[in-house]
Amino acid sequence: MRNFIRFIIRYHFLFLFLLFETFCFYLLINYNHRHQETFINSSGKVVASFLEISGTFKDYVSLRRANEELSRENALLRTQIPENIPSISEPKLARQESDDLFIYQYRAGKVINNSVHRAHNFITINKGSKHGIAPEMGVISARGLVGIVRHVSPNYSTAISLLNNQFRVSAKLRDSNYFGVLEWDGKSYQHAILTEIPGHAPVSTGDAIVTSGYSTIFPEGILIGTIEDYQLHQGEGFYEIRVKLSVDFKNLTYVEVVEKTSGEEQKQLENLMQND
Repeated sequence: MRNFIRFIIRYHFLFLFLLFETFCFYLLINYNHRHQETFINSSGKVVASFLEISGTFKDYVSLRRANEELSRENALLRTQIPENIPSISEPKLARQESDDLFIYQYRAGKVINNSVHRAHNFITINKGSKHGIAPEMGVISARGLVGIVRHVSPNYSTAISLLNNQFRVSAKLRDSNYFGVLEWDGKSYQHAILTEIPGHAPVSTGDAIVTSGYSTIFPEGILIGTIEDYQLHQGEGFYEIRVKLSVDFKNLTYVEVVEKTSGEEQKQLENLMQND
């Protein structure tokens, strides 16, 4: 306390000067119309700038929550599109379980680990078995196909991404429906190779490549990428097509896990044919 009093005594002239300056400024603003307008305009700009900066900061802080909410809403909307709801005439509606009303169900998740430079790349998702995730479910994003779930724990799941030498998927030309097999070229995280497209199929640079729907994992029409280059192997009669992937695997944050509710029934029936 004694030091504080000494400080006041030592600088009392400065404090008096600041006090009189403030008082004079107050009188100038309140009794001079022109100066009052100038002060109001200037202070308004300062306050507006501060509010704008504050609003930008708040928007940035809330961006993560907004993205998560949009991801969940997107998954719900995918589940409710007409192609995922059987017609009324189908006997499936006779069941009471609400989950059986949809051919495909989508669950939103966030990527918490990812790799792109290995031979066997994978992603880790922050959702697991207690969220309804199971092995052999498909993984997609807003931009297209991502991978397939391989292992699951109660709270997490890992999936082999499209950038994996073990990944194969049935894909087709969106405009002509000719289908083949798509796999990663093992080199670039931006490209994959589509083979087994017959030589008489109409192929052009820029054509879209999508999932064929000939599996129990992915629905038909999920975007994979576009044709960047292609060549026809003489004597074989099939194209080798270089596909520019639609998903940027180096900037992958939110995904959706796809479940085909009738997938197990289809697998069992197809296994019977293979055993004949």
